[in-house]
Amino acid sequence: MNISPVDLRQIDQRASNVYEAIIVAAKRARQLNDENKIEFNALINSIPQSSTDDDAEDVTNPQQLKLALELEKREKPHLQALNELLEGKIEYRYKTTK
Repeated sequence: MNISPVDLRQIDQRASNVYEAIIVAAKRARQLNDENKIEFNALINSIPQSSTDDDAEDVTNPQQLKLALELEKREKPHLQALNELLEGKIEYRYKTTK
């Protein structure tokens, strides 16, 4: 896995301050993670289960393994959120209290 540093000045340009930008990216990362979890559960439920219930033998389902490896290769939610923030794809606003 490659590690690439992010210039804090780029993040600071997208929000009033760095901490605000990090909070926005973190909330977006949670949303993306929840979406990924829902998608994974829907896909895993569509895979037929094996008919043997033998607890002594640990049988792996090749379709399930392929699905898990495919989803593991995706970009992680926190990186997706940070990239969306830097590209200006995230819009946010403050809640107004009356």
